[in-house]
Amino acid sequence: MRFLCDEMLGRLARYLRAAGYDTTQAAGGAADGALLAQARREGRRFVTCDSRIVLHRAAEGVAVVLPLGTLDEVAHALSAATAVDWLHRPFTRCLVDNSLLTAASATDRARVPCDVAMDAARACRRCGRTYWAGSHHRRMLARLRAWQEAAAATRRDRSA
Repeated sequence: MRFLCDEMLGRLARYLRAAGYDTTQAAGGAADGALLAQARREGRRFVTCDSRIVLHRAAEGVAVVLPLGTLDEVAHALSAATAVDWLHRPFTRCLVDNSLLTAASATDRARVPCDVAMDAARACRRCGRTYWAGSHHRRMLARLRAWQEAAAATRRDRSA
């Protein structure tokens, strides 16, 4: 599954990338029709909180309309509407530019705290950011796990 998030869903886009999904974010001010065409052309689901999007004929089969709410509420709604696996391929994409991460090089290692194992560090070749399992990573992973557990519980409840 690939996603295109509306510009108002930047935090959700970051978490979808953290989960390992190829997720882009809409450019500010882009027209709905252009965004729907982009999503269709790129094989993406267009994720938005704009309920008026369903007025577009092109929205059918592409748009996922979520209710306005907190990040957790929006993530739960996305889980209910799609088969998102929040633990799909955690921390394999750059949270900022969506590129696939690679093993950190010796140069990247200079940016990593000395107590982090070299094989645990990842780098984005496009933007130069280096990632490792620090406190921010642990908080994000805990949230992804909680969303995954909530989605699984909802699926169990529906099948019972």
